[in-house]
Amino acid sequence: MLKEKLRAIYKAKRKKLTADEIDQKSLDISNQLLSLSIWEKRYFHIFLPIAKQKEINTEYILPVLKGKDKTIVISKTSFKTKAMDHLLLADDTLIKENKMGIPEPVDGLEVPASKLDVVFVPLLAFDKKGHRVGYGGGFYDRFLKSCKKDVLKIGLSFFLPELEIEDIHSDDIPLDFCVTPGEVFRF
Repeated sequence: MLKEKLRAIYKAKRKKLTADEIDQKSLDISNQLLSLSIWEKRYFHIFLPIAKQKEINTEYILPVLKGKDKTIVISKTSFKTKAMDHLLLADDTLIKENKMGIPEPVDGLEVPASKLDVVFVPLLAFDKKGHRVGYGGGFYDRFLKSCKKDVLKIGLSFFLPELEIEDIHSDDIPLDFCVTPGEVFRF
């Protein structure tokens, strides 16, 4: 299926989810992460959920990362340059929603993408080969290209994979894993 069609389908699927379903599925995804062999890594990049898009509530993952003494990094987006800056998430980091409803740090200590070991990647849909469909801006593909070659790219999805995303192009960066509420997919 083509990306545009998948975007429409999965946005509609998300719209149907209740707040309780989002919380339970998000908690299940957080628990599934514990089965991955990633916990020897140090620098973890995570996205904060866009509530109006009914994204996975990554707030359930933050205590896991903090409890395992991981360095947590979050992004601040520049829509003018179509780039993301990556800032250390500290206890006193002030978070504010930008014009697109994305929770972001107001300021903070910048961390180069080349230091990141694990990146949790937002998505609308993914396929059995590890390709993903995002919102279409290419922000994460550009960001992932600036990371080191062995960075682990972990998608988080409420839903199971599609058979195939047909219109993949050379700039699309595939995932290493995708974690759903009931299963971890390895690519």
